[in-house]
Amino acid sequence: MASLTVGVAGGTGSGKTTLTRKLVERFPGKSSVVFHDSYYKAHDDLAYEERCLLNYDHPDAFDNDLMVEHLRRLAAGRPVECPVYDYSSYNRSDRTRRIEPAPIIVVEGILIYAAPEICELLDIKVFVDTDADVRILRRIKRDVVERGRTLESVERQYLTTVKPMHELYVEPSKRNADIIVPNGGHNLVALDMLINKVERAIG
Repeated sequence: MASLTVGVAGGTGSGKTTLTRKLVERFPGKSSVVFHDSYYKAHDDLAYEERCLLNYDHPDAFDNDLMVEHLRRLAAGRPVECPVYDYSSYNRSDRTRRIEPAPIIVVEGILIYAAPEICELLDIKVFVDTDADVRILRRIKRDVVERGRTLESVERQYLTTVKPMHELYVEPSKRNADIIVPNGGHNLVALDMLINKVERAIG
């Protein structure tokens, strides 16, 4: 089974997940999602305090070799056991999540276009472009409410790694995109265009 692989990238809090969800909803039973965040490297050798200090917004934070292997396996019609990352402990958990092959494979992540080995596996590359003030507010809400982090830790991480890494890696990677979508999944015109393109590609 040949799969169409769609990349969805953009800065933190840009609306990638909203766009991904709407894309999946439009093709029920025909899509699977692979999150780059699931492939953060394991750091069982480090104490919690040491893991808190790592730069999780640098391309080197990810196990791209494993992700590439899994994407190739999915494209070949075989399921994979995807890692499950535990944000509260800043480490990969001992669980996995089974991802089944599908006609549409959506790959979501902040830095997927900064990795040439991932880029070359993507048939359609979408970049979600959202103002920085909107993105930081969304990130604060997500990390504090959903991931149990303190406001101070979110602020520190944003200023020390998220913002500088966005400017150094995420924003320049936008040049690798085929489609740039302002305001993510709330941009209905762009979403319709993307859906039509996917429909034509999968027949």
